[in-house]
Amino acid sequence: MSPPRKPLKVRLAFSVILVGISLLFAAVVTDHWAVLSPSLEENTTSCEAAHFGLWRLCTKRIFMQEPSPKEKSCGPISLPGDHNCSYFKHFTPGETSEIFEVTTQKEYSISAAAIAIFSVGFAIMGTICVLLSFRKKRDYLLKPASMFYTFAGLCIIISVEVMRQSVKRMIDSKETAWIKYSYSWSFACACSAFVLLFVCGIALLLIALPRFPQNPWETCMDAEPEH
Repeated sequence: MSPPRKPLKVRLAFSVILVGISLLFAAVVTDHWAVLSPSLEENTTSCEAAHFGLWRLCTKRIFMQEPSPKEKSCGPISLPGDHNCSYFKHFTPGETSEIFEVTTQKEYSISAAAIAIFSVGFAIMGTICVLLSFRKKRDYLLKPASMFYTFAGLCIIISVEVMRQSVKRMIDSKETAWIKYSYSWSFACACSAFVLLFVCGIALLLIALPRFPQNPWETCMDAEPEH
């Protein structure tokens, strides 16, 4: 009989989960979820674009040497220019972030950040359970760990959807100068983290389940225990 492969499967799934957790942390702490561009005025040599995340808004005055007459929006944001970042006013009273406060609802930003924090908390608790399960006779911790990772994935994708609705309302608002938006690499990290955490959380749960009988006459009680 071949040796049990359950520990190998657990370590493989945990390795992929660690990649998902790294992407999750990268998405939460960075501010490149969305890039906003205002309309360009005629004969202008500079414009102000913005990018933001869960915690702060960054504006960048981009100097355009030869603006194209066909170009209607500011950017790309990778062009050189003066860069300025400030935390959202509702997180740090005293900071100024009028652009964000006027063009979107404070509740969207607070909700997205709070749900993302729940996702990080679930990921940390899942990791603690997996590390404790590596000790002898503690495989029962894999089941709650898998649920924690699944919840972490669900929370971050809910945060992504809240952020997406926030950006959409900003663009649709008549009080804003933004006419164009695009999602950036922090947004992609959050979506990738959801896929890895959710899929591997389910996979870890299936690995943690007891082995089913291989023969019709064999019951779960008669099956050889895995070591």
